[in-house]
Amino acid sequence: MAHTYFLTPGPSELFHTVPGHIKTALKENICAISHRSKAFQQIVAHTLTQLRELFQLPQDYHIAFTASATEVWERTIQNMSEETTLHLVNGSFSKKFYDFSKQLQRKAEKWEVPLGQGFDLQQIPDFQSPELLCITHNETSTGVAMPLADIYALRKQFPDALLIVDAVSSAPYPAIDFTQIDSLFFSVQKCFGLPAGLGVWIFNERCLSKAEQLLSKGKSIGTYHTLPSLASAIRKNETPETPNMLGIYLLGKVAEDMNRRGIKALRQETDSKAAIVYHNLQKHPDKFSLFVENPAHRSATVIVANVLNRPAADFISFCKEHHIVVGSGYGNLKDKQIRIANFPTHSKEVFQQLSDLMAQW
Repeated sequence: MAHTYFLTPGPSELFHTVPGHIKTALKENICAISHRSKAFQQIVAHTLTQLRELFQLPQDYHIAFTASATEVWERTIQNMSEETTLHLVNGSFSKKFYDFSKQLQRKAEKWEVPLGQGFDLQQIPDFQSPELLCITHNETSTGVAMPLADIYALRKQFPDALLIVDAVSSAPYPAIDFTQIDSLFFSVQKCFGLPAGLGVWIFNERCLSKAEQLLSKGKSIGTYHTLPSLASAIRKNETPETPNMLGIYLLGKVAEDMNRRGIKALRQETDSKAAIVYHNLQKHPDKFSLFVENPAHRSATVIVANVLNRPAADFISFCKEHHIVVGSGYGNLKDKQIRIANFPTHSKEVFQQLSDLMAQW
């Protein structure tokens, strides 16, 4: 039976080494060990070491594990803001981050631009400096990526704010300078090519101090997954609760595989594959058009195109017949667009096959 390749923007194709790592985990009974055992502490320590190497993470940044990236939205607002948050909104997921802040009764402001567009920092509205500045590096719903230079410029414009970056559908592709941000988070079912069910939250001492300040004022910052509780546990290579132990194990193994390959090579391959997809979409202007018009704001990891003259579902079905699954548009754009994931697990050969399908359809 032919293998079906998933180019969906998460969950997506498993990283090619994952099946082997799962077999090893089952053989070693990883799923049954105690989360308070030395064996599990060694697994956590290995995963942390590999992630630190992959991200070139400064020593004063902590890494914690959550149930999902969605959870990090809520925990961030609880732990890193008392009253004010500012959100850059250009798609469904950045909008949900803003909505969480409103639901948690913060004075949330947003700078919102139309779908498919990035932000022009020369036109930023006049905002008072917030406690928390929330930026989505890669908007999964629209395929818009924010240039890292713009993120760093916002850091200078709001130096007193804690700056958190949602890198759910891009990490570890962007070469983030962590000294320019305070926190970053992602989930593993996208670029890391792992089964869903694990979020990773990176934060520095400024974030931890803010949470401790709120606690000292008698403010609620949540329960078992507060920044102080997460930081205290991870110092012992533990977690506050019984976590997704298999997910943490697999993440460490895949991060090790990526380090062995080299993050520079992975980034170059991602750029090369993205160029193939964008070029071939533009070769067929009667069938497709690029949703993100400004090349500087086009994502390398989630590529979004309008499907012209025919329903997007027709192209998706055609690809499925040839054992390639691409994503549909998000929300109201579901029937008009396709979203193509370009993650480290996706080979150049699959994109060449997809290019042939674009021509044949």
